[in-house]
Amino acid sequence: MSTTQTHAKFSYDAHARTCAPDDFLRQTRRTVHDEPMSDAQLRMIMEAIHNGLQLQPDDVLIELACGNGLLSVQLFDACRGYLGTDISDYLISVAKKHFERLPNHRFEVRGGIECITQESQPERFTRALCYAGFQYFGDQDISHILTMLYRRFTRLERIFIGNLPDRARITDFFTHRMPGEDELSDPGTALGAWRTREAFAQLADAAGWQTVFSIMPPEFYASHYRYDVTLTRQG
Repeated sequence: MSTTQTHAKFSYDAHARTCAPDDFLRQTRRTVHDEPMSDAQLRMIMEAIHNGLQLQPDDVLIELACGNGLLSVQLFDACRGYLGTDISDYLISVAKKHFERLPNHRFEVRGGIECITQESQPERFTRALCYAGFQYFGDQDISHILTMLYRRFTRLERIFIGNLPDRARITDFFTHRMPGEDELSDPGTALGAWRTREAFAQLADAAGWQTVFSIMPPEFYASHYRYDVTLTRQG
């Protein structure tokens, strides 16, 4: 007997195309109650990213699921080089038009696994970032990405992964209904896959990374159901 999934799938590319060309916050769903995030909320995000990455002037940063580059460009002055990748050709076209700074800070259309496995000069990168994007990878893909980052990107010292939905706190978000297991585990929904810290730590540990978890300040709109994680090499 076949079953039909009732939870909706989501595409950032399709969503972004419905927004105004210069509505950068709505394009990447940086919204609170459907309104663009305030400057205070964005500052908290950037502070968390800076604290996690601890960028130095000679660092070269690679970012997965960079979206339209609105957050990324705020890191350019803190690092020598940057490569932002995203599977959405539309969002990358926006990033190239408005935020790219060639030759050292650039954007490319590439999926996460493609980027990590096919990068021709992985040894040049010292930092990696994925903010509000890692939940859209399944467990197998995450294991592969983290393993390849450890093995191929030999000079990579720190990875910051932000805004992950916490499986242990689903009742703090879903107050009117409780989604099923298939929805919570599906990386293709609007919220992506929900994982406990323990589950994420197991994936990271198996790939060679140690984890330090953190949460945003209480005034951050999603601090009650999301967490961030910084990865460093074991040993």
